Amino acid sequence: MKFTLVVDETAEESVVATVHRESGFTVQMENLVLHYTGGDRLAAYTEDELKMLPFAQIECITLLGGKTYAIDREGEKYLLRHRLYELEQLLPANFIRINKSSLANQDRLDRLSASFNGAVDAVFKCGYRDYVSRRCFGELKRRLTGK
Repeated sequence: MKFTLVVDETAEESVVATVHRESGFTVQMENLVLHYTGGDRLAAYTEDELKMLPFAQIECITLLGGKTYAIDREGEKYLLRHRLYELEQLLPANFIRINKSSLANQDRLDRLSASFNGAVDAVFKCGYRDYVSRRCFGELKRRLTGK
């Protein structure tokens, strides 16, 4: 595969990719190009402030009580004004769905913890835990192990 980047401040921006067939990678690349807003932060809210939360600071995004929250490296919860499906399109590829109501930053996963009844929890570096659904476990395991 070849990659060429041409920086020309006078030209109109365009991205052209020539591939043999469409794949998961090409879909991700298309989503990145079409939905990129030039930012790497989300507007996150606490009770009395607005904070621009960098993607790298986010451990997990989850639904709690019908609202979307981001959990940062210190375990603090911030309210987000986006739906989970919108965030899936907006966030970089290192965020992966771990269950119906949560997205995980795979770079911030500490470990997967299995219990005696077969359930698997994702344990994040900040100590937050969330369950991994059976439906999402295979993809998560494949991405973490590279197989």
